[in-house]
Amino acid sequence: MSLLEILTYPDPRLKTISAPVTEFDAKLQAFLIDLENTMRAGPGGVGIAAPQVGCFQRIVLLDVSSKPKIKHHGNLVLINPEITQWEGFEIGREGCMSVPDYTGNVIRAQYLHLMAQDQHGIQHEYDMEGFEARAIQHELDHLDGLLFIDRLVSRRHDLFRRKVYVSIQTQPHLSSEKAIDR
Repeated sequence: MSLLEILTYPDPRLKTISAPVTEFDAKLQAFLIDLENTMRAGPGGVGIAAPQVGCFQRIVLLDVSSKPKIKHHGNLVLINPEITQWEGFEIGREGCMSVPDYTGNVIRAQYLHLMAQDQHGIQHEYDMEGFEARAIQHELDHLDGLLFIDRLVSRRHDLFRRKVYVSIQTQPHLSSEKAIDR
């Protein structure tokens, strides 16, 4: 088990579109353990996508269960995820481990239906709403080479410099940001 290095903006690899996972083998299982350890080491992290650590496969981990009073599906391993339906829109503040110095306002769907495979290749379906829906949309953007800064409502008025942010490479035990952090 180890922590993986997180790619940070403006690293051009973050613009890479990820390929579907086809092998559900021991190598994938070992990678998932390292990816989860990396997500949990980050301040306030509720999700992480494989491209953030330089693995360009369609893999996302999501766990918003630490946020109080939020409807959620627990700790999710989502492989080859696809949003099949969505509705409603709302603006919310997001942050990202790959853009550690900023947060910003982004418009996302309020409700969605998601299909994905788990770590064993078994297909699952999820209906998500609110914070969990926002978080999964953020992570799925990484799979398509997009960052939250690509979806800002306004670059002039909706991008904010963080007051405090400690990267997992320097202080993995500290957490100070309450925005969505991935």
